[in-house]
Amino acid sequence: MQDFRSGALAVAFVQYRALRAAHDRRMDSADHLRHSIELAVATIRDTDVARYGDPSPCADYTVRDVVNHLAFGFLLAHRSGAREPWDPSWSGEDRTPYLVGLPEEKWAQACADEAAAAARAWAEPSAWEGEASMGGAAMPAAAIGSMMSAEFAVHAWDLARGTGRSLDVPEGLGAVVLDGVLAMAPSGREGGWFGPEVTVPTDAPAFERALAASGRDARWTP
Repeated sequence: MQDFRSGALAVAFVQYRALRAAHDRRMDSADHLRHSIELAVATIRDTDVARYGDPSPCADYTVRDVVNHLAFGFLLAHRSGAREPWDPSWSGEDRTPYLVGLPEEKWAQACADEAAAAARAWAEPSAWEGEASMGGAAMPAAAIGSMMSAEFAVHAWDLARGTGRSLDVPEGLGAVVLDGVLAMAPSGREGGWFGPEVTVPTDAPAFERALAASGRDARWTP
């Protein structure tokens, strides 16, 4: 009996450690996604509405288009993380639903509110489990979270560079963004929403390599 109990306790401990490790990974991922969201929101807030018509590094996107794209991304992330239904009439090619009819001077606050809802949804460990809907398409939830971490940081850079600013991305978050971009790169290039990869030194910072993998030149200026 003692041997059985000892063995059972050992198995239970191993299972606990595995569950704890999985939980910690999800929480690390949630922190990275939250930080990426915060970068994007701060960049939107600091963008002068008078610059909305300026070009950006994102092909064919003006600064206004990048803000709208981030706004749509916050909506996608919120609905995916909270497992809320997606309206099939919503399209990223259109104005984000919660920005329709809203003066551009109020876009930053509207984006911040939706971004906060997205961050709260993905702060729940269960948000990273199983499958979730990405604009109506089922995908592994963890893959959606990783993709959105990359999306928000890269498009925050688009917005910053389009208005003559830099974006400070810590190396830890940069590495997460790089992983997310590399995972999306094949389909991104096939779909035309990533340009050809830009050559950078192998020892370049992770975020610069992420930009290059997405077809962006870190030296781009307006």
